[in-house]
Amino acid sequence: MKRPSKIMDVLKRARECIEKGRYYDTTHAILRKTLRKISLTHVIYVIQRGHHEKSKDQYHPEHDDWTYSIRGKTVDEKDIRVIIAFDKDDMLIITVIELSRK
Repeated sequence: MKRPSKIMDVLKRARECIEKGRYYDTTHAILRKTLRKISLTHVIYVIQRGHHEKSKDQYHPEHDDWTYSIRGKTVDEKDIRVIIAFDKDDMLIITVIELSRK
């Protein structure tokens, strides 16, 4: 089976999903945000202003889909990576990782 193509303009698509309110957290993302004290506001801010880390994108054969990495700093200077995927018209927030601890 041929793997699906990657989305070319991930940031544009992710930002459109945010604009249209077409995004949601996975159970895993909710848990990680809680443990790492990262709010949905932080996540949205990073997706709107961060950059796509293409080298961190991963193909997941069990879902036959790609996850994408967006990295940036929050208003309070936390350096975070947000892992997202797309499900038809919606964006899924898969997990959130804090890269710099203060």
